Formats: sequence, C-alpha cells, structure tokens
Amino acid sequence: MADRRGSDMGDQRGRTAVVTGANSGIGLITARELARGGARVVLACRSPERGREAAARIRAALPGADAEFRRLDLADLASVRAFADGLPGERLDLLVDNAGVMALPRGRTTDGFETQMGVNHLGHFALTGLLLPRLLGTPGARVVTVSSLLHGLARPDPADLNSERRYGRWTAYGRSKAANLLFTHELARRLAAAGSGLVAASAHPGYADTGLQTTAPRMEGRRFATGLARLVNAAVAQSASAGALPVLHAATAPGVRPDSFTGPSLLGWRGTPAPSWRAAWTLDDAAGERLWAASERLTGVVYEGLAPVGGGHRPTGTDRR
Repeated sequence: MADRRGSDMGDQRGRTAVVTGANSGIGLITARELARGGARVVLACRSPERGREAAARIRAALPGADAEFRRLDLADLASVRAFADGLPGERLDLLVDNAGVMALPRGRTTDGFETQMGVNHLGHFALTGLLLPRLLGTPGARVVTVSSLLHGLARPDPADLNSERRYGRWTAYGRSKAANLLFTHELARRLAAAGSGLVAASAHPGYADTGLQTTAPRMEGRRFATGLARLVNAAVAQSASAGALPVLHAATAPGVRPDSFTGPSLLGWRGTPAPSWRAAWTLDDAAGERLWAASERLTGVVYEGLAPVGGGHRPTGTDRR
C-alpha cells in the first residue's frame, strides 16, 4: 500500500484528535489524513510559524478540513500544562504522541531533563496524564505513542532517566524510544485494571524519510554527516506517507489491541502495517511500574484513577507480537 486516504480509515467525522509534532514528517501526514477523514485535528507543535503553516497547508489541500494549530513545547512542562489547560472542548478521541528528537548531543530541557528522554518520553507522559480525563470520558478513545525499532538499542533505567552516569546520543535515543513502549505497556495494564475501554497502543514508521535523520547533524554543522544521511534516505528509506501508515492503523483500524506495536510488514523496515517485533524488556511489568513512578516524580503529573496494578513480573518465553 503506497498511500492511505481518509476514506480507507473509515469515517472520522465527530472525532477530535491531537497530534504532537504535526508540522512535518509522520505527524503532518497523520494529521492530514485524519482531517481528510473528517476529524477535527489539533496540530500540537513547538514552532508557531511552522505549526500555523502546516495547518494552513492541510486546509488548503482539503477544503473544509478542521485543522488548527496550538503551541506545545514538550521540552517545557509549563508549556505542556498550558496546552492541556487551553485545549477547548471536553471530547478527545485520539492522542497521537508523535513528536520526537533523535541522536542529539547532550542537552537539557527547561526542567533539567536530558533532552531526548525529556521530549520523547517525559513530555508525552505529562501530556497524556493531563489529558487523561478527556480521553477516559470519550467512548472508543485511543492513545497512540510513536516509538522506533531502535528502541532495541538500550533499556531505560528508571533510576537514571537523565543519563547522569554516562551519555551516548544513540543510547539515549534508544532508551527514550524503549521508554515509549514501556509507558504504553504500563498504561495498558492500568487501564485494564480500572476497567477502562481507552486503548493504549504503539506504532513505528520503519525507516522513513521524515527529516529526523538530518536534524542533529544539520544543527551541529556536520555537513558530511548531513549529506550522508540524505543519500541513505534517498537510497533505502520509504516515504513519510508510507511511514505514517502504521500510526494511522493504530489510531483508526478496528480491533487494535491494547499494548500492540504496529510497524511496516517487511522486516519492520517498510511495507504495509503489521505486528512488529519488540524487545522483551518493553513487556516487563516491574520495569513498567518503576518507569511510571519515576516519570510521575520527575514531571509531577499523577494519573488520577489509574492505580498501580502490582504483581510486576518479567516476561518469559518469546516476545509478544
């Protein structure tokens, strides 16, 4: 399937969706296709200029589309709270936690978190928790967190989420993406224990040309690395539109299971949406509980009504697909 249109996803009219990082790449395609299906879409982006431009592009391409920009900086918890407080309406059918940064040099968010963990996981953890009452109050709602196959590079350490002991840019990225999956796992467990119908699922785009690969080297002025990333993308990456398909599947397909992980069918690299491989540690109940506790402590966001499940254990046998 080379592309996917809103009609393929079913009628999205009456649904409200928030997509983070929707000014480019996977996020922009996801927001556009949800709007094509008739959903009201909020593009939650850090840059007002790029966010407004993206929303205008969607409305220009799809006359009558309900797409609006609202500012959200996941590297600043005050911005996350302001976004949640300022979001109009009580209904929220879909939250796509998509925004992310990749392989940056060591840095800190406004709140002092390591940048990749702060943006990719902790910011989204806070956002999801603050929007949880609306999600719980909307029948059929979903939270879709975008991870990566590179989650397999490293396990997150709840005792050292900010990589104080040692920092490697790719290790930190892998930890943040593994934290995305472990967060989804623990959220799904808590929702099930509470008897909620809210579905928490994850997806990844495979190797898609989203521009994320060139961001860090371009920011650092590494011209050779930037050029090499562009060449590799041109040679082997699938398009951003194709990369968005697993996210759209997790967000809209009937029967998506809680704690499922969807990616491209061909070795997780490219192709139509299919169940994806995931590292065993992203299914570790005890690790999920520790990550959750650390995330609540660092962000100050507590998920009211979703108590710890208890009985955490390590998975045995093969990875769940």
